Amino acid sequence: MSQMSNKQRIGAEAVEAKGWLGAHKWLLLRRFSQLSILSLFLLGPLAGIWIVKGNLNYSYTLGVLPLTDPYVALQSLFAGHVPEKLGLIGVAIVLLFYFLVGGRVYCSWVCPINMVTDAAGWLRDRLGIKGASSLSAKTRYWILGMTFLGSAVTGVVLWELINPVSMLHRGLIFGVGAAWMVVLAIFLFDLFVMNRGWCGRLCPVGAFYSLVGRWSPVRVSANKRSACNDCMDCFEVCPEPQVIRPALKGEGKGIGPVILAPSCTNCGRCIDVCSKDVFNFGLRGNNPVSTAAPAVQPGAK
Repeated sequence: MSQMSNKQRIGAEAVEAKGWLGAHKWLLLRRFSQLSILSLFLLGPLAGIWIVKGNLNYSYTLGVLPLTDPYVALQSLFAGHVPEKLGLIGVAIVLLFYFLVGGRVYCSWVCPINMVTDAAGWLRDRLGIKGASSLSAKTRYWILGMTFLGSAVTGVVLWELINPVSMLHRGLIFGVGAAWMVVLAIFLFDLFVMNRGWCGRLCPVGAFYSLVGRWSPVRVSANKRSACNDCMDCFEVCPEPQVIRPALKGEGKGIGPVILAPSCTNCGRCIDVCSKDVFNFGLRGNNPVSTAAPAVQPGAK
């Protein structure tokens, strides 16, 4: 029997307070974003409607807008291949975008593998699977460094040999094949071995974009943290729960309410599941230590 039968479903208080749509707003917007981007890439090869040509590594939209994954471009440089001028313009556009909105927005709003790992997490929760292997969050940074070193040694863009995003695209276009085995392996790893293990501990793409967005101005803020009722739902749904505590519980230590950790994906799930509306999107500069409402003095008008 699922452990959920013994306690209130995560987010139930938010559904009661805000309604089902209000408690899933950011999740639904993310799914719309991910599926829309994926559909644009598939329209060309599957339906002959070429709005976007290419994939998430390099794309050309309406014959005007070049977008290049800076992680792939950097590996290409390590491999001894200098991208063309249009590719470098695409790198600059992508870097500027993710610097502004948060690097790991790629992980939660763009990457289609996020839907796979979220599905594994949902099923794991429903089946009540407990326990997991433990890996340091630094593991993904070691893997990131190894992809650059490997590209330099082999002369090829090493990550593309096993990139699950590219595998998923090929699987959707060409049907059943070895590409699906990589996607299935990630699903099973997150389901049985380690909850959120792929995105949170192993994926070098997430590691790279966390560095890109380290100083991004757009952040999630616990700007009403004094209203927190300690339901812990935000910790349960967050793909990087370690980023929440300093902002939510750090007022006594002189820590502001803005989540500054670069590993935050700006997914908005903490905003969704909070019945007290503790969290919201804001700017990193709006980070006062005290977020409590000032006390009303007796006789004050």
